Amino acid sequence: MISKVKINTKIKTEFINITNTVEKEITKNKISDGICTVFVPHTTAGITINENADPDVVKDILMMLDRKIPLRDSDYEHSEGNSAAHIKASVMGSSVTIFIENGKLQLGTWQGIYFCEFDGPRSREIWIKTL
Repeated sequence: MISKVKINTKIKTEFINITNTVEKEITKNKISDGICTVFVPHTTAGITINENADPDVVKDILMMLDRKIPLRDSDYEHSEGNSAAHIKASVMGSSVTIFIENGKLQLGTWQGIYFCEFDGPRSREIWIKTL
């Protein structure tokens, strides 16, 4: 079964830590050992696992994405004006897979799971599947 969880983003570009949200779904579904996949069914949002201790890392990632993939570029052809969001979502990816052991996500000491919004604010979803 796939759990669909709503996420409301507040600004154009942001990373939202969803680690606790994913952990709650694992607990709710009584998964003790297995694999968890978190999928983002949107073309202008992504997901990543990265540093969860120092918020400057997220700021640095967003800064570099903006620098390398600017919001506006005269060469973009997509008529909706959100080509940068599509590119950033592709760079980050649409899913992550995490091992579950003894009912806990097996993330590294400093890791967290982040929903990556590039075309907000919007009402979004993440889909969580455990095996």
